[in-house]
Amino acid sequence: MSSFEQLSKNVISGNQTQVRDYVKALIDAGTNPLDIINQGLIAGMNVVGARFKNGEMFVPEVLMSAKSMAAGIEIVKPLIADKDMPSKGKILLGTVKGDLHDIGKNLVGMMMESGGFHVVNLGIDIAPEKFVAAIKEHHPDIVALSALLTTTMLHMKDTIELIKEEGLRVKCIVGGAPISQDFADEIGADGFAPDAASAVELCARLIG
Repeated sequence: MSSFEQLSKNVISGNQTQVRDYVKALIDAGTNPLDIINQGLIAGMNVVGARFKNGEMFVPEVLMSAKSMAAGIEIVKPLIADKDMPSKGKILLGTVKGDLHDIGKNLVGMMMESGGFHVVNLGIDIAPEKFVAAIKEHHPDIVALSALLTTTMLHMKDTIELIKEEGLRVKCIVGGAPISQDFADEIGADGFAPDAASAVELCARLIG
């Protein structure tokens, strides 16, 4: 098994200590830092994404894998110029006003990062005005709105309406337990994803 495969395997099993050790060993051996990210860390998370989608892995395990990947990237990052860091686009992510749920949103953020996107995570209970201010500051390609309560779903509509009123050209996608494709269409969202792995594919499609 190659060092990259070993590294991927440890990302999949969520073993942070081993991931750090393998990354350091690869760096010491003079391996290209981008290869470590793409062929080792991200390759491992791609397997995790597929298993999660098929119901073979669950949220706690996926979070452990994502944290292991992040620990590896932290070590490699200083060796890579920002311009060379692979990025497929920028995603602004937040849970809407009145909603304090963030496990699902954070999972989406981690999966998007492992899918090669640059993610700005605003956190929870984000008012429409805050989303608008953040769009003006960060210029994302996509804004991803999360809600877990039927009572806060409608704040997605308010947020999308305000973004459009402000004339900001950005794609808006929505997700969360009570959200459906019908609801997304109704409030004028550009897309809906039922789970984190699908959200990554949706963003790739919308930007591509």
